[in-house]
Amino acid sequence: MADPVSWFVVERGWEVVGSDESKLGTVEEVLGDAEHDIFDGLSVATGVLGKPRYVPAELVQEIVEGTIHLSIGQDEAERLDEYDAPRAGN
Repeated sequence: MADPVSWFVVERGWEVVGSDESKLGTVEEVLGDAEHDIFDGLSVATGVLGKPRYVPAELVQEIVEGTIHLSIGQDEAERLDEYDAPRAGN
């Protein structure tokens, strides 16, 4: 099993997996304040046509190289809010 890694090394395209081992999508964007080491969550792309979903940091169970493991399964992940990126100047 791979060793856990920091949220600082997470990259776009890493796989996001649910607690039921279902593939939920891929990391679109890591959300947080690196300067103050505050991890807010992830924007997760769920498909070609679907809008990204917001995954709050408290649902991230483990981060290993290339994969994010969540504490929720596919059913719960489908009910997550869509991620609405902040607009410049706000």
